[in-house]
Amino acid sequence: MSKGDNVVLLDFWASPFCARVKIALEEKSVKHIDNEEDLFGKKSELLLISNPIHQKVPVFLHNGKPVLESAIIVNYIDEVWPENSLLPANAYDVAQARFWADFIDKKVFDTGRSIWANNGEEREVGTRDFLEVLKHLEEALGEKDYFGGDTFGYVDIIAIPHSAWFLAYEKLGGFKVEDHSPKISAWIKRSLERESVKKVLPDPEKVYQFVHHFRKMSGLE
Repeated sequence: MSKGDNVVLLDFWASPFCARVKIALEEKSVKHIDNEEDLFGKKSELLLISNPIHQKVPVFLHNGKPVLESAIIVNYIDEVWPENSLLPANAYDVAQARFWADFIDKKVFDTGRSIWANNGEEREVGTRDFLEVLKHLEEALGEKDYFGGDTFGYVDIIAIPHSAWFLAYEKLGGFKVEDHSPKISAWIKRSLERESVKKVLPDPEKVYQFVHHFRKMSGLE
């Protein structure tokens, strides 16, 4: 980080979208300040000013200028601090990485939510949808160590934070990721050995308790 750079992340501990940004910053060795937001109470004035349209985290502030939406923020970090590039060098491979990042953004959290935010038949449908999403990701991963090949990179950073929520999905959906997607399960374990990931991701049990509490507050239990 160049002298004088000021990097602040408006954060929420359980958010997989915030975790992406933190992992990218760790991978780039960029010093930053995390400001934890109370998303269920009074949102900070800084959050409301920085992201007036969506009023949500993450918000990435670089020298006071806000950058929004986690995948866009990760791209921004990769461009501003270009050493140890997160994206591949080949244009076709970059296009593939962006496709899978987009797929993950559109499918993983929403299908997971349909498990933990529902009961009965809706949850069963959500579980089937989630396992189908994992199957597609399993095929994309193939025999590679990481989505981009031998090196942990952009798609891994986009995907791995969701794994902290998988325990909640498993407990509520009555399945094990490992039984349905063993390659994804092995990829999760491999990724968790990285210091950047290990340092950032919350304890899955703590996330499960958070989901359990949210379900009770929502009258689902």
